[in-house]
Amino acid sequence: MSLFDVLIRPIVTEKSTLLQESGKYVFQVQRKANKADVKAAVEKAFGVIVLDVNTMKIKGKSKRYGPRPVSRPDWKKAVVTLQAGDTIQLFEGA
Repeated sequence: MSLFDVLIRPIVTEKSTLLQESGKYVFQVQRKANKADVKAAVEKAFGVIVLDVNTMKIKGKSKRYGPRPVSRPDWKKAVVTLQAGDTIQLFEGA
């Protein structure tokens, strides 16, 4: 798996926006990616220093389409803590 395949998309919600004030950024990552993969991918993609990575598996929600229940796919989320002073411009709107 390539480093650029690890990160799928940034997660932009109210909670993740509040975390940015403390230098934490949230990404959806590949389910097979480990913390070392996520750290290397963020450092290479954005040119920042990563201090810590917290990952969690999110179970897909159950939905109904007419009479049959289906479930959304499971996915993995990573919260990345950056060194003080580093920011990711993708989230800053620049």
